[in-house]
Amino acid sequence: MKFSIDKAVKTYLDPRIWQILGFGFVSGLPLALTTGTLTYWLAREGVDKTAIGLFALLGIPYAFKFLWAPLLDHLPAPPPFGRLGRRRGWAIVIQLALMAALLAMGAADPNETTLLFGLAGLSVAFLSASQDIVIDAFRIELLDRDEQGAGAAAIQLGYRLGMLVSGAGAIWMSAFLPWFWVYAGMAACLPIGMLLILTANEPAESLESLSQDRKAGYAEWLKRAVVAPFLDFMKHPGWIALLAFALLYKFGDAIGGIMANPFYVEMGFSAEQIASVTKFFGLGATILGTIAGGALVAGIGLIRALVIAGILQAVTNLLFALLAANGADVALLALAVGADNFTGGLGSAAFVAYLSSLCSVAHTGTQYALLTSLMALGRSFFSSGGGWLADQMDWVTFFIATTGLAVPGLLLLWLIARLPERLPAREPGQRMDAKP
Repeated sequence: MKFSIDKAVKTYLDPRIWQILGFGFVSGLPLALTTGTLTYWLAREGVDKTAIGLFALLGIPYAFKFLWAPLLDHLPAPPPFGRLGRRRGWAIVIQLALMAALLAMGAADPNETTLLFGLAGLSVAFLSASQDIVIDAFRIELLDRDEQGAGAAAIQLGYRLGMLVSGAGAIWMSAFLPWFWVYAGMAACLPIGMLLILTANEPAESLESLSQDRKAGYAEWLKRAVVAPFLDFMKHPGWIALLAFALLYKFGDAIGGIMANPFYVEMGFSAEQIASVTKFFGLGATILGTIAGGALVAGIGLIRALVIAGILQAVTNLLFALLAANGADVALLALAVGADNFTGGLGSAAFVAYLSSLCSVAHTGTQYALLTSLMALGRSFFSSGGGWLADQMDWVTFFIATTGLAVPGLLLLWLIARLPERLPAREPGQRMDAKP
């Protein structure tokens, strides 16, 4: 297919793409507040590394969101929000609850009221994962097949902006404000998402599906909502390998990422250095990587792009080993963070596009939730041992080990590249072209 600059520009000027950018912002905002920003908070409070690693278990809802995705995919939102439509109605309900959960988390003390703190954090993660289900389905259903690449880029860029605010912004705010006001400030950003949701049109697929669900009996509804999405996904050749790949592709990055802020603190970097280098500078590198990832996918295809990005993601972890060996060198920190974030953006653009390509239009929310749940399982449950691993070895050895943990995902990618393709693409029950 001939590349058209006019068509590309027209696609990116589409108001729906800018709405999706905003969707990505509110989707990415809560994640850092239960991961990177949280580990920084805990490290500053003197919590030991093993306990910090265990707080990665707050990400468990992301790993199991496919269990309640059928409900959000097929049930109307509670009144009066149901009048907005299924996607818009659930989005507003979830975002209101998420604001309350963030305030509760900020009000708790990780040392004095640990149980309350953990429950509030778990609530934030559950609601954030639920928001992702709705927003991802909204994004895929709003766009035509040839617009999905622009949508993937927009959601990724918005997601990174949200994580910048709740990462660098929150860490910077913590130097001047109590943590309650930091988390209250993050909660105050969520109405941006509500406004964008209210100005977006409910997808036609959602309205049609809701009408069918209302007419269906209980047994038929259960089959449509719960059974059909999983049976449909199992029609993919090598579907078990596809699920394992979703789990392991970013496993090495997840293990290293959960301990990144404790590593920076232990190395002696200040809050200002961490915020400016790892967040603001890192965001620029991620944006460039995401744009490059989209171009790479367009130029050489999804599978080859995933291979290149996967190898680069693993290799850049060695720069953190070099940083650990050299001490608190800000220039070397910038090099390591820049390279890591660039390759992370490269891989994320290809990864999101590939996972989206595996989803049937008829079961968008549930199938995409299943795939991203497995990705989150590697980020949360499996990576919860990252703190223990860091306690057993020095930082140099730790980051070398995270490089090796990328190998299983690359081996699965080699296998997936040899699987037959499911055609035709992007019809209900089928997927987009994913040829290597």
